[in-house]
Amino acid sequence: MRLDQVWVIYRADSQPAQREARQCAKELKAIGAHVVTAMSGARVNPFPGLLAVEEGFPDLAVVLGGDGTVLGAARHLAVHDIPILSINVGGHLGFLTHDRRVLRGDEIWQRLLDDQFAIERRMMLQAMVDRRSAEERADGPSPLQQPDIEDDDEHHWALNDFYLRAYRDEISPTCTLELEIDGEVVDQIRGDGLILSTPTGSTGYSLAAGGPILHPGIDAIVVAPICPMSLSSRIVVVPPRSRLTIWPLGAGDHRIKLWKDGVGCTVLEPGECCVVEQARHHALMVQLNQSPSYYRTLSRKLHWAGSLQSAQPSEN
Repeated sequence: MRLDQVWVIYRADSQPAQREARQCAKELKAIGAHVVTAMSGARVNPFPGLLAVEEGFPDLAVVLGGDGTVLGAARHLAVHDIPILSINVGGHLGFLTHDRRVLRGDEIWQRLLDDQFAIERRMMLQAMVDRRSAEERADGPSPLQQPDIEDDDEHHWALNDFYLRAYRDEISPTCTLELEIDGEVVDQIRGDGLILSTPTGSTGYSLAAGGPILHPGIDAIVVAPICPMSLSSRIVVVPPRSRLTIWPLGAGDHRIKLWKDGVGCTVLEPGECCVVEQARHHALMVQLNQSPSYYRTLSRKLHWAGSLQSAQPSEN
């Protein structure tokens, strides 16, 4: 891998991440890389400015933070095929990140220069909001397309998941959503909402809602109702090329909010719809271990092995 230009993105509210960013920048500059550092967080989005510069895109983006920081970077960088090396500094679970100890010493950069790494392609989703009236839809096919640009007001990307919930809980914490899959109505879900998850996101909100864990090597979409009021509304896994259309139902004040990776996107009115499909691009995640064990990661992050070990009686 060439390291002529590198972006170092660090979690905005983390002093350890800021310190590691300065150290990474120092080491990268010492091997001749042009380095740009920027902080990222809930209220700070550096990517529109970074992607607008005339110097071109980097060979690598080093992301220092937790999974939230990585998800934010992937939503902006994946469409440009920018590899992401993510390191858990100031984060929590860190399903998507390397341990911070990989930064001890500067041999990490030589490993990248010597191509001693692997690239893992993670499936992403795109949501497209269709606000046309019934008459406009009858006049012709949908103009919605997957753009080759950053997301805008009507197009959104997610590495983990999209979910739809009631916009104002004080009116009603529940909502009714009609789900179409490939043009066929399959359910009207009444409950707290609906999650549409990638395999990467299957260990997040979808898992909390009772969904299955999918290996990231499988391309599929998990459709998980959130606390449904009917036993007939069940979690299903559909092929990656499925086209899922979600329609809010009910009175005009029962608006639905669309979320991407835990970040609010937009609000849908009854009569509008959201179309979710597999994105054309993948998130390119750098793996320093060329044969990483997903099951070991699950065991460590979900405390499977720890729970089993602590349950065994002591030999003493």
